[in-house]
Amino acid sequence: MAAAGLLTAATLALPAMAGPTLDAVRAKGFIQCGVNTGVAGFSAPDKQGNWSGIDVDLCRGIAAAVFGDSTRIRYTPTTAQQRFVALQSGEIDVLTRNATQTLMRDVSLGLREAGVNFYDGQGFIVNKKLGVKSARELSGSTICVQPGTTTELNLSDYFRKNNMTFRTVVIEKVEENIAAFASGRCDVYTTDASQLAAIRATALPNPDDYVILPERISKEPLGPMVRQGDEQWYQIVKWVLMAMKEAEELGITQQNVDEMLKSEDPAIKRFLGVTPGFGKGIGLDEKWAYNVIKQIGNYGESFERNVGQGSPIKLDRGLNDLWTRGGLMYAIPFR
Repeated sequence: MAAAGLLTAATLALPAMAGPTLDAVRAKGFIQCGVNTGVAGFSAPDKQGNWSGIDVDLCRGIAAAVFGDSTRIRYTPTTAQQRFVALQSGEIDVLTRNATQTLMRDVSLGLREAGVNFYDGQGFIVNKKLGVKSARELSGSTICVQPGTTTELNLSDYFRKNNMTFRTVVIEKVEENIAAFASGRCDVYTTDASQLAAIRATALPNPDDYVILPERISKEPLGPMVRQGDEQWYQIVKWVLMAMKEAEELGITQQNVDEMLKSEDPAIKRFLGVTPGFGKGIGLDEKWAYNVIKQIGNYGESFERNVGQGSPIKLDRGLNDLWTRGGLMYAIPFR
């Protein structure tokens, strides 16, 4: 144990080598974040063009960590088919856009997954007038779906496995899918269940006319992605996400973070940069995690205001609760 402690101390003493993405970001003075074209609760602009959502909060957190200023960002709205190309080409610096992490994406795109910021599963929404109570009753239906997504493959696999037939209406943009579904062009709309809840709450006329069926036909771990080959940028994105989770575990909020600077808890002192080391280790200011929580809040705060009970969507935490409360959210140790 003593040897391990010495190794940790030695590691913290070594400054991170600046990577090309961080150098480029600092040179231009902002972070270019790839986001969705508009999914309430994740990344969507209001009428004034101000973006908000869980994925937007993560982007803002990265800017707070790098610059000490969460406003130093620009957004590139991307469709499901555009998103990975935008990151591969360098058009964006990081993809914070409800992207599912899969084996083939991990090994074939030249991209790297930097953690999970939302655990989800694919579902189906229908108009109540159809009288459908289960996905097993959807054989012969017409289903709206986005191309270039895991949703397409999951849909095909589910219907084939259950000896059911279906027809698809394939539309690239979310808003056009919603319009097609609302107009009756398709009987069903399928995507991640959280998006279905957001669509029902904010985008469909007469939300009470629609029901999200109980089945979840897939695992959809959503999270940020960066280009392979830049270890420092990957670490920054990964640890900003971890910091938002760790702060919730430690009871540090946007409101009490300044008071927490006075804490004698050694874990809190290290986390907030009162005891130095983490900043140097990652190539940022020692107060990088403090800046994230002061300007954005912890993971739970972001969840509640964007998709939780403080939002129109009103999702329960469920799998996205902390591991100490039965969920899957778990910060890698800050040591």
